[in-house]
Amino acid sequence: MVQMKKFFEENGAGEFSQYQNLQISPIHVHRSKAEHKHAIFVLGKEIATIMAHDEFSGPGRTSVRMQELAFRTVNEMIK
Repeated sequence: MVQMKKFFEENGAGEFSQYQNLQISPIHVHRSKAEHKHAIFVLGKEIATIMAHDEFSGPGRTSVRMQELAFRTVNEMIK
């Protein structure tokens, strides 16, 4: 997913601000599993949003689902 992010950034297709605001990357081994899981869903949502033509397309539905999963993982991080 990070390579897809890099591809889109290099081609001017996205900023990934929500993911970057998390200040986490795959190499941050000191972060919790829940934080990494949340970051994956946030990044997945942003990638799917870029690929979506509308909210009813396959990537559009994926974007919505990733957002739901990201929201759920916030509760895991609080515990």
